[in-house]
Amino acid sequence: MSMTSSPPAVAEASRAARAAGPAAPPAHAAGAPRAADARPPGPAAPRAASPCRVAAGPEELAAHFAVRREVFVVQQALFADDRDAHDSDAATLHVVGVVDGAIVGTVRLYPLSGGLWKGDRLAVLPGARVHHLGAQLVRFAVASAGARGGTRMLAQVQVPNVRFFERLGWSCDGAPGPYRGVMHQPMAIPLDR
Repeated sequence: MSMTSSPPAVAEASRAARAAGPAAPPAHAAGAPRAADARPPGPAAPRAASPCRVAAGPEELAAHFAVRREVFVVQQALFADDRDAHDSDAATLHVVGVVDGAIVGTVRLYPLSGGLWKGDRLAVLPGARVHHLGAQLVRFAVASAGARGGTRMLAQVQVPNVRFFERLGWSCDGAPGPYRGVMHQPMAIPLDR
């Protein structure tokens, strides 16, 4: 099955990210610590042969937001705008999933407290779902949080997706309840370090 075409905004953001090539590390004052440097030491998140990576540069971040907007605002109508304060927090990781050079998937993760991390905004464009990118994004998020000292990760999962998460090692963590008018199941997974 071939991928369906992406909406214009998503396609444009993805094209811009591809055209920019690998992004240079973010500019910061010489010798000044960056937010990434303040995280607990640990092995780097997995990168070899993975179609997933932390968004590198403004073009990839724009593509990340465009995919989220397409899925959560346009398709599911969960939000008028799915961005929130976590998107401006330097500790938040905005992850992209790439298929055939185009950014077609996202997940966002951020530390809460005491080794606890939250994963959310998992989104894959419909035409790219045949590539099993969602599972790779979830695994990348779990590994990334564990590599940064996390001990447990939480997520609010739309009820129809609970089995998918269970197959990836997640467990139900409380009773399901409505979030933005859609039933969500709290789930958790221990993080390997």
